[in-house]
Parts: sequence; structure tokens; C-alpha cells
Amino acid sequence: MVSDRGSFSRLGFILAAAGSAVGLGNLWRFPYTVGMNGGGLFVLIYLVAIVVVAYPVLMVEITLGRHTRRNPVGAFDAIRPRSPWRLVGFLGVATGFMILSFYSVVAGWSVGYFFKAITGQFRGMTGETAVEMYEAFTANPWLQILLLAVFIALTVYVISRGVSGGIEKFSKILMPVLFGILLILLLRSLTLRGAGKGIVFYLKPDFSAISFKIVIAAIGQAFFSMSLGMGTMITYGSYISDKENIPGSARWIAFFDTAIAVLAGFIIFPAIFSQGMDPAQGSGVMFNTLPVLFAKMPGGMVVGSFFFLLLSIAALTSTISILEVPVSYFIDEKKWNRKFASVIIGLVALFIGIPSALSTGSVEFFTNLPLLKVSFMDLMGTVWINYSLCVGAFFEAIFLAYIWKKRNAISEIMKGIGRFRAEKAWIIAVSFIIPLVLILIFVGNFF
Repeated sequence: MVSDRGSFSRLGFILAAAGSAVGLGNLWRFPYTVGMNGGGLFVLIYLVAIVVVAYPVLMVEITLGRHTRRNPVGAFDAIRPRSPWRLVGFLGVATGFMILSFYSVVAGWSVGYFFKAITGQFRGMTGETAVEMYEAFTANPWLQILLLAVFIALTVYVISRGVSGGIEKFSKILMPVLFGILLILLLRSLTLRGAGKGIVFYLKPDFSAISFKIVIAAIGQAFFSMSLGMGTMITYGSYISDKENIPGSARWIAFFDTAIAVLAGFIIFPAIFSQGMDPAQGSGVMFNTLPVLFAKMPGGMVVGSFFFLLLSIAALTSTISILEVPVSYFIDEKKWNRKFASVIIGLVALFIGIPSALSTGSVEFFTNLPLLKVSFMDLMGTVWINYSLCVGAFFEAIFLAYIWKKRNAISEIMKGIGRFRAEKAWIIAVSFIIPLVLILIFVGNFF
């Protein structure tokens, strides 16, 4: 089964892991969360959280993966055989699988809007017609299921080709393309009349507005955007050699992820303010507002096509990594063939994703669940993103610091480097800061 497992080159690992982190969380969720939480202050706290919380957890997952050469379940089982700790690995596999099922629905929207842009459907768009188009689009059940199926099929195709021939190969293509499109959109957005107001909103923190809610939102966004807590980086870490510089690679991954999120803000907010629009519109800013913006901009059809193409590429790099988690589990633990595992898990994810696809207006039961009064997709997001990711990362940090022991983790990290200069700071973060912060996030999300 070695050939089915595969391995990464150093560049392939960095690009694939960065691609895992870069996705709708950066290009869709980050801008609207910034807009809803006051702009610059949120951005500042988010950047601090990347360094203090996300980066140390990223190193935890990569270190566990490389040491054990296993999937999330196998990693915990290899260090503490037949112990309850393997349940943390199962939680990671389940979390990745469930996130894939509804994440692919929104990813499908980006594909649908790419075709709307490229066929000129944004021309003459107003605020009212944009909302009408979005509501009609999401309320079409067969279209939603089709787009979901298309995106999962693309993801399955890449994963079925293996680590080097699939994940690494496509990441080396998709990530540079993603950066290129981002730069094109950045130049266009910054040259719009009135863009300066958006930059001020985005970069100037208002410390008088600080609150526990904003702090929790910023930390949660930093955590979610790095794809942590579901075992993705444990899985990717299992494909790298002992010569890999874990701290250095983790820094590059964190840099790419953060840079793309920050660049997305420099695209969205200058564009919104140039048209006198409200930055605090929530998730609707992407599909309700941007088509209007593209309709008003010179060359807006071209820019809009590029934007939603970018969104589709970013979503694909993330769904690839999410699907690899359960696939690696069945390859390692059940000895399944990679192609068989990819297809079977993809089909199950499609089936489970259908209620989410039907929960945006096409089926009332899923759109407004009885008693809960939320959509099925919102419920899935709450359970698997707000809670499950925090629980998973919390126990990962506890396991590394107090069960596997810090000295063993440091020994693993030192294989690829001569000296780990941030050793003491990392140990303090993993042992004390991260568990406390994740408890605060969990409690904050709950209330």
C-alpha cells in the first residue's frame, strides 16, 4: 500500500498545505467577517491570532503526522495503541468528511456564478435584481445538486490520482494561478475612484470598539482559515520526509494563507466603498453585492469572471485536502485502493451534502428546520466548524504536550533542522495558551 500512500516533495508539500488552508474561508468568509466586525481592529487581532494560535497548532499537526506516517486515527493509535485517544482521530476524519459535504455546496455556487459572469448575466444588475438572481439560483434544487456533484467529482478526480500525481501536481498549477488572478483583481480594485475609504476602513483599527465578541470572532477565523482541528495537516504531514524543516514549512504555509486573506480584503473593501455600499452585509456581500459592483465597473464582466474563477480554484484546493483525510484513513486502516476509496467517499459525501444543497430555499423543511429554526447548512456549520474543530485542536495540543510528551515532539521537529530557536515559546503556546484560547472560543461560540 506504499504506492497508494505516496509522498510530497518539499515544494509540493508547502503548496498543497497552503492550498488546503486557502479557500472560501479566506476569500469569502474573511472579508465579510471583517466587514461585520469593524474593519481594522478585527484584522489586527486576526494577525496576532495567526502567530499565537494558528501557527503553533499547525506545527502540532504536521509533527504528529510526520512522526507516525499515518492518518489522524492511525497517528493517535501509533503513539497510544488501542486507547481512547484514537477517538480524537475519528473526530478529525468525521469533521473533514462532514465539512466537505456542505462546503462543496458553496463551492458549487462559485462555479455557477463564474458561468453567470462569463456569459454576461451581470450586465445591468441592480441591488434588487442581484438578490432576485441569487434567490432563484439557490432555490433551484436540480441546479444545486448538479453543481454539488460537479465539484465533488472534480475533487474525487484529483484525489484518485494520488499524492504526487494528483494533489501535488494540481497544487503546483492551481496555487500560482490563484495568486496571479488575485494580483489582477487587486490592481483593478485599488485603482477605483473612492477606493481609499475602503483601505482606511480595512487598515485603521478603532480600539474603542474592542469587545470579547470581536476577539473570539478573529481568533475563530484565524483558526478556521488554516484548516486546523480536522486532521488535514496530520495527513499532509504524514507524506513528508524526515529532512523537512517543519517550523520553516509551517511559516510558509501560514504566510501564504494569511497573505491571500489580506489580499482578498484589499480587493473587496476598496471595491465596496468605491460604490458606496455597506461593508457589513454578511455572507451576502459575495453573491448579492459583487455582481452589482461588476456591472458598474469598467470591464466588470471580465473582472467578475476572474473573481469567481479565483473563488472556484481556492475552493477546490481546500476540498482536495478535506477529502484526503477520510481517504487516507481507509487506505491506511482498511487497506482500500486509493481510487476505490476516493469514489466511495465522494459518493457518500454527495449524498450527505444534498440536504445542505436543498436548504437555501428550494425545500422548506431543510431551509427552516422544525424547532431549531435554522437551515440544515447553518446547523452543519455550527456543529462541525464552531464546535468540532475547536474540540479536535484542543485535544491535539493536550495529547502532544502531556501524553506524547513535549521532549518527543521536539526530537521529531529537530530531525529536519539543526536548531529550533522558538522551542520554549512553542512549548508554552501548546501547553497553556492554545488550550485556554480554544476553551474560550468554544464557550464564546456556545453563548
